[in-house]
Amino acid sequence: MKKLRAIVLIAVLSGVSGCATTNKDPLEGINRGIYKFNDVADRYAMKPVAKAYKAVAPTPVRTGISNFFSNLGTLTTIVNDLLQLKFAQAFTDAGRFVINSTFGIAGFIDVASMDNVPKHQEDFGQTLGYWGVGSGAYLVLPILGPSTVRDASGLFIDTVTSDPITYLHNTGQIRAHNQVRAVQLLDRRTQLLDATDLVDNASIDPYAFMRDAYLQRRASLIQDGLVPQELLQDEFEPADEEDAPAQSDLQPSSSADAVLLQSAAPIEGANETTQVVESATETESLAATTDTTMAVEPAAEISESAEMTPEAIDELPPLLEQADQSIEDAPTLESDAAALVAGVDETLITLEAATPAAQ
Repeated sequence: MKKLRAIVLIAVLSGVSGCATTNKDPLEGINRGIYKFNDVADRYAMKPVAKAYKAVAPTPVRTGISNFFSNLGTLTTIVNDLLQLKFAQAFTDAGRFVINSTFGIAGFIDVASMDNVPKHQEDFGQTLGYWGVGSGAYLVLPILGPSTVRDASGLFIDTVTSDPITYLHNTGQIRAHNQVRAVQLLDRRTQLLDATDLVDNASIDPYAFMRDAYLQRRASLIQDGLVPQELLQDEFEPADEEDAPAQSDLQPSSSADAVLLQSAAPIEGANETTQVVESATETESLAATTDTTMAVEPAAEISESAEMTPEAIDELPPLLEQADQSIEDAPTLESDAAALVAGVDETLITLEAATPAAQ
């Protein structure tokens, strides 16, 4: 009857803890004191014993003991699988327990893992979180370490209801119960040797590091391994859609708009350069046309067109008048035509001199 009252009281406290609070560690002063006590007790008592146990016990023995306690914890996982309505997972975990308890010699050999049977971990604290109960305030329990109001309540309920070691105490085997529980704590502490060394060496504030790591891990377990969104919101909050520029704003709507934008951009000296290029092009084209005409027409017509009278100059394209400074260094049309006429005159004189002789 007393146990039932305690369970109801813890359930009520867990329900009250469902009201989310911004500060997850309102008892930080008390928690740091308990953390300091645990650290001293661990450094001078539990850690040396765990190191001695690891050095003395062979690896197969330590692995077998770990498998034994892990197999016992499968019963708690099965109960909470059912409470979370995960029936397929409960069936898998029940098969795992039967295989290891029989073929694995009471769980000392993890035969189920050899057969690739998945392993799950569920407790009543996760069940409360699954049904929407908040974690409540962060707590540091003596000897046991980090927890929360919800997880501490779930640990008590699991220990009373589904932990096989507790039945040793209930049946009057108190000494056996204490011995098995001590070996269980020693096994857990041995598994955490490397982790505690990493925390002490890598973190500036081991207490804060342990607290944040525990809360994140528990939130991930409740969501079956997914990263909780509330843990990523502060550091990886996406930008508002209103502030983000639309894709249509980043790119022109059409190629015609792009050409229009490019042509509208002011370019210093562009007009003068364009005029120079166009003038040079017109000059080269006119010179080529004149050369071709001179080669075909009689010499008299070539001479008249090459004299570049004022009337001819007036008939030139207007662009030639704008290229006076840009093509000063280039050879003019008049000089080219004069040289060509001189060559034609010499050819005609030579032909006239040779004609009487031929007659």
